[in-house]
Amino acid sequence: MSDAVEDQEIADGESDSLQKTALKKEKKHDNVGVADLEKVTDYVEEKEISSPAISDAMAVIGNKKQLENMEKAEREKELARVKIRKEDVELIMSEMMISKTVAERNLRVHRGDVVATLAALTN
Repeated sequence: MSDAVEDQEIADGESDSLQKTALKKEKKHDNVGVADLEKVTDYVEEKEISSPAISDAMAVIGNKKQLENMEKAEREKELARVKIRKEDVELIMSEMMISKTVAERNLRVHRGDVVATLAALTN
């Protein structure tokens, strides 16, 4: 029975030392965390964005979008000028099993070259 009592006392002693160590670590982290938080909050300042700055940013975004739309429209006009043959469109449609609009678009992108269009669609 004395062995059981000794084992219990050793277990209790280890338990107490583990609790003390945990409390020390907990206290250490609490103090450090508060100090770090103070450093961060002191450094950051709130800034107000001015109305003209927002207007300027929106104008830049709007101009960029308008320029992209103009370039896209110009590209579509350029592709519309490309001459394609009906037989080529039908060949691409039947070989690749795609719609007529997709076949025409890809054929126009490749300047009416059937071989290049088929090669691009297979890759």
